[in-house]
Amino acid sequence: MSVPVQLPFEQGHPLDVAPLLRTLQSRGTIHQVCTAVGDKAWLVTGYADVRRLMSDDRLGRSHPDPEHAARTGESTLFGGPLGDFDTEQADNARMRSLLQPHFTPKRMRALRSRVETLTARLLDEQAEHGPPADLHTTLALPLPILVICELLGVPYEDRDDFRAWSQAAGNVRDRARSEQGLADLFGYGQRLVTRKRRDPGDDVISRLCGTDGVADEEIAMLSMALLFAGHETTVVQIGLGALLLLTNPSQWQALVDDPSLVPNAVEELLRAPGKGGGGIPRYARTDLEIGEVTVHKGDLVLLDNGAANHDPAVFADPDHVDITRQPAHLSFGHGPRYCIGAPLARIELQAAFSELVSRFPTMRLTVPVDELTVRRDVLTGGLTELPVTW
Repeated sequence: MSVPVQLPFEQGHPLDVAPLLRTLQSRGTIHQVCTAVGDKAWLVTGYADVRRLMSDDRLGRSHPDPEHAARTGESTLFGGPLGDFDTEQADNARMRSLLQPHFTPKRMRALRSRVETLTARLLDEQAEHGPPADLHTTLALPLPILVICELLGVPYEDRDDFRAWSQAAGNVRDRARSEQGLADLFGYGQRLVTRKRRDPGDDVISRLCGTDGVADEEIAMLSMALLFAGHETTVVQIGLGALLLLTNPSQWQALVDDPSLVPNAVEELLRAPGKGGGGIPRYARTDLEIGEVTVHKGDLVLLDNGAANHDPAVFADPDHVDITRQPAHLSFGHGPRYCIGAPLARIELQAAFSELVSRFPTMRLTVPVDELTVRRDVLTGGLTELPVTW
């Protein structure tokens, strides 16, 4: 195409793969596009290339000239470069070494029963007050917030504040609002660290405070990054996963009939939501070849894991939801930046769908799918509501 196409691509409804994205995929695996703010970027849509490039150290999140780097949007968090170009790889390794011990299989196993208890409690309240109900409000939103609060040692009564700051920080259209949200979130993290120094508990922030060589500022930054990432994305996945099942009644019924399918179903629900194009931003640290394209140092490269998860070369009938499929999806990334919180997200999603199908086997939507709305102004997107009955 002579003129680069513009992101984000239009979707018919929240579960659709954007038609233009499907057209691009049919033409190859790398495409020149314009981001939402008009900057040029390379969009990589093929599964094999996206997976390989996620592990390629010639791509990174930093930029040698960040003030003049192409941007995906106005979000301070994800809209442009992050980190120091000269020390990025060492900084990433340090961050992971500090956080990984808090997400070990042993710790996650110990957390599972607590997540199941919290899920059951929320659905008790839903059953008591409904039907009907808004599944976004009764389960998708509160569960990840409850879990991350307990894990980090963040007071649950502060949820309205940090939720608002997180939403502001992730705003993709208003840079000033995003910067203020991030500053508010960081300031809150600093106050929490001060409190944990004085009165430690059995939680991640307290344990980081007890780790030698970690300054309070770094603890505040790491803990607030976990607070943001640890609830925003899971809120979205619970909502979209439930919507996928409720719009595919045979798949919902299969889970009702055989709850042992839930862990596998969760992987398919992570793979299957349609995307409007975009993906994970990276900057070329040097010139490199991707397919038949030469990407130059400093270029913005978007690794579209949503498109890769719908690559027909890898997934038969990719737009169809099949909870018996065993998808090697890229929703958590791949390689050295693979999502540290993936085990926690899986535990929450498995608990949510196990409880939902066993306790509300006749659940159904109360509105047509095309009447549902998705957040377009924030980084993670997601449904604004999910009205159901049973």
